[in-house]
Amino acid sequence: MENIQEIKISKLEVNKGQVEGLPKNPRFIRDERYKALVKSIEDAPEMLKLRELLVVEHGSKFVVIGGNMRLRACKELGMETVPCKVLPADTPVAKLREYAIKDNNGFGEDDWDVLANEWDAEELQDWGMELPMDWGVESSEDEIERKAREFQERMEAGEIDEDDEEYQEFLEKFKLKKTTDDCYTPAVVYEAVANWVSETYRIDRKHFERPFYPGGDYQNADYPKGCVVVDNPPFSILAEILQFYTKKGIKFFLFAPSLTLFSSSSSTCTALPVGVAITYENGANVATSFLTNLEPKNIRLRSAPTLYAAVKAANDENLKEMHKELPKYSYPDYIVMSTRVAQYSHYGIDFVVPVDESQPISQLDSQKPSGKAIYGKGYIVSERVKAAKEKAEREKAEREKAEREKAEREKAEREKAEREKAERWELSQREMEIVKSLSRGKDDG
Repeated sequence: MENIQEIKISKLEVNKGQVEGLPKNPRFIRDERYKALVKSIEDAPEMLKLRELLVVEHGSKFVVIGGNMRLRACKELGMETVPCKVLPADTPVAKLREYAIKDNNGFGEDDWDVLANEWDAEELQDWGMELPMDWGVESSEDEIERKAREFQERMEAGEIDEDDEEYQEFLEKFKLKKTTDDCYTPAVVYEAVANWVSETYRIDRKHFERPFYPGGDYQNADYPKGCVVVDNPPFSILAEILQFYTKKGIKFFLFAPSLTLFSSSSSTCTALPVGVAITYENGANVATSFLTNLEPKNIRLRSAPTLYAAVKAANDENLKEMHKELPKYSYPDYIVMSTRVAQYSHYGIDFVVPVDESQPISQLDSQKPSGKAIYGKGYIVSERVKAAKEKAEREKAEREKAEREKAEREKAEREKAEREKAERWELSQREMEIVKSLSRGKDDG
């Protein structure tokens, strides 16, 4: 049963990062919307019972996980108590982080500086957030140093070596990145888009122009008669670029960020939402769609399944090339390494190697010709310990499977709960009149 309580405002604290492991509130609200929030609570305070503050016990107080702006509004209105859904003090920090993101997702505005420094992109996306096109372009020096230190300690402990896939991804991630205005398009992706445009609109590729190169000046570029610009422009000035090409009567097929696709498009061009997360040559990962004036003028937007398939396949091919598989090594069951035993600890499996049944080893005879060795060393063990290791491996496989199945069940349950919890927006009478007028116009035509 949910723990719903009326709590005195004096006992409530906004989330300022005082709960260990939980960053401060990652959202804020601008003046006009905040005023509207205050007015809505003032007009219908009973509505708070339908959207309680989400709080967690913290000492003698309660920290607001979801509803910091509502708390501020309630204080301003002089309310003495607020209905709250109380989480127990022992709620795992991982769940608090999830609640902090999910509660009010879409209400207010996100503080991307806080999110970039305190949250991981993967967990945010798992929790339903759409990340901006320049997410992860820059990383703080503190974060780099912390992660580097962590990897160094793991290598010194013999848990990983320099070929470790996670470590290699870290090195790649923290290379100096350019902004999303420098999203140099991988050749294989551009080829896929250009071929699709050529085949779909029956245009010879010799008429294609690419004015958006490093140091290029699209406004003063040479645009031959009948040319078509097929290129990836700087997203920050996309509206300006569209206006320029429309005024000049130049045909175009341009890459555009999916997140703000409709904000950039207008009645002068057609939006093709495909949303492929393209990894560009500078490392930026951007959900990408397209804008064009090659479509009939009466088409505002349309799906493009074949374009999606072409770009997705090209991006997958590019990723394989960028992240070539690192060499993998396997050893006989007579060899015990610390990384494997650490996994037994993770899965609660008892495993013991006695001194008189083991001997240190740093290189197998079979490795000598190639100059390879066992990174971090290992132990060669007896037949009995080998058998114990094989048993531990079977137990690990079973527990891994159970853990995966549990995670899948929990994810399905969370997704179901989120669908049921989702706030449904309805059309107003005014908006229904718009629908009727659009429908009448079509019928009359």
